[in-house]
Amino acid sequence: MTAWDTQKKARSRRIEAGSRFAQGKVVSKDDLPRFLDAVLSAGDRVCLEGDNQKQADLLARALAGLDPARIHDLHMVQSGVVLPEHLDIFDKGIARKLDYSYSGPQAARIARMLFGGQIELGSVHTYLELFARYFIDLTPNVALIAAVSADRDGNLYTGPNTEDTPTVVEATSFKGGLVVAQIAEIVERVPRVDIPGDQVHFLVEAKKPFYVEPLFTRDPGAITETQILTAMLAIKGLYQPYGIRRLNHGIGFNTAAIELLLPTYGEKLVLKGQVCTHWALNPHPTLIPAIEAGWVEQVHCFGSEVGMDKYIEARPDIFFTGADGSLRSNRAFCQTAGLYACDMFIGSTLQIDLAGHSSTVTTNRIAGFGGAPNMGSDPHGRRHPSAAWLKAGAEADPHTPAPLRRGRKLVVQIGETFGDKNVPTFVEKLDALDLADKLKLDLAPIMVYGDDVTHIVTEEGIANLLLCRDADEREQAIRGVAGYTDVGRGRDRKRVETLRERGVIRRPEDLGIDPLDADRRMLAAHSIKDLMLASGGLYDPPSRFRNW
Repeated sequence: MTAWDTQKKARSRRIEAGSRFAQGKVVSKDDLPRFLDAVLSAGDRVCLEGDNQKQADLLARALAGLDPARIHDLHMVQSGVVLPEHLDIFDKGIARKLDYSYSGPQAARIARMLFGGQIELGSVHTYLELFARYFIDLTPNVALIAAVSADRDGNLYTGPNTEDTPTVVEATSFKGGLVVAQIAEIVERVPRVDIPGDQVHFLVEAKKPFYVEPLFTRDPGAITETQILTAMLAIKGLYQPYGIRRLNHGIGFNTAAIELLLPTYGEKLVLKGQVCTHWALNPHPTLIPAIEAGWVEQVHCFGSEVGMDKYIEARPDIFFTGADGSLRSNRAFCQTAGLYACDMFIGSTLQIDLAGHSSTVTTNRIAGFGGAPNMGSDPHGRRHPSAAWLKAGAEADPHTPAPLRRGRKLVVQIGETFGDKNVPTFVEKLDALDLADKLKLDLAPIMVYGDDVTHIVTEEGIANLLLCRDADEREQAIRGVAGYTDVGRGRDRKRVETLRERGVIRRPEDLGIDPLDADRRMLAAHSIKDLMLASGGLYDPPSRFRNW
């Protein structure tokens, strides 16, 4: 006779085994290694937070300390590979297979381990893609999560950095899996219930906050005049003509420069209220001056940012906050908002090829994707119109009758022609292809596919790929803004000038921008201290960014 409740029975066995080390739901830190040894089995699929910012660091250290003779061949499914312990478990043989999204801080080490065969790679995903697979074919047997506090019934308060937690818990707890939460403290009553206690099986009191990576803090003092020029080009050449109100900014100094130019250069162009009003965005400190100047109406966040909690609490008209006043972030919801509700994604990359494909993979670093492939894609399921979406669609397809013509989301790659250490951004062949060959991958890890990219912005100008009518025009448009890289020097000068005459390529002078006007004095803040002052003292920057 078929048994239909094997997963629930397996969870009951885990709970029974773990309860030997718990008082109610609470497990002591000292008993954590023995507890994990009891509730885990070899070959389990485990989701460890491992988010973009928030890290269940206590649980990660305990997992890395287990005996591989007993616990081995784990299949890790986690969005962020951020801490050293996330890879230590593969070095020690505790884990074998990995499906993930982002590995920025561990990009070099994960590349070495993949090349060395220490990690069996499932796939590199975008966040929303990985979350979707949690509910289809990568459902965790055990989830090791992080929260701020809990009561003894297991009700969790996740605070400003809720991030991935609701998605992970939903997939695990409702499919017979075990949920273990690391929390800073046990309280009588949580400030708000972010995760109900009946979905949480065990608690570990860390007695200190979980680690959070200040991933989106950019010091205005490090923004260059070239980055200011690219920001001016984006604002005047894209934001203004398309009327971009709903958008997402990728991480980086180019987009930070845009944010800091809105109250100055944007004001000069009389764009307040016409652009940059509604955002899917982490609470970037560099957005503070624009918020204070009245540019921003609403921001929904993937996660929070270190030091921004008091500022967010004081600006509930801008941010989504709970009854306790703190930010309510949710990466799955915000990724969905960025995909379907935003008219533009603009962000940087490490390499762009002649078809416009972009990648953050280099010969010795595999940083993963994060949310960029999702934010930087044109969703064919979208049905609501906007002026920007319709304009971009008309440029891409001028012949289809308007009632039948699909609009286009603007997907913009912005950066300098040469990146860090004078490495060219534009290449004939992406390093991602070499990686795919070495690892025998079916699919090269492309961050944003060329057919999704609508514009490329460099200090040389803007290439509007929507106006290109064939692959050759597209290649010449890309070469035309590639500057003095080998790709740029290989351009057909006559064809590039023809594209410029058609408006496919626009130089700074075509937009009435003098590169000599790109001056740091244009920025609305020149230092982290300026951002703190602009916030009225509410922004409390991480210590590593303080120089006063």
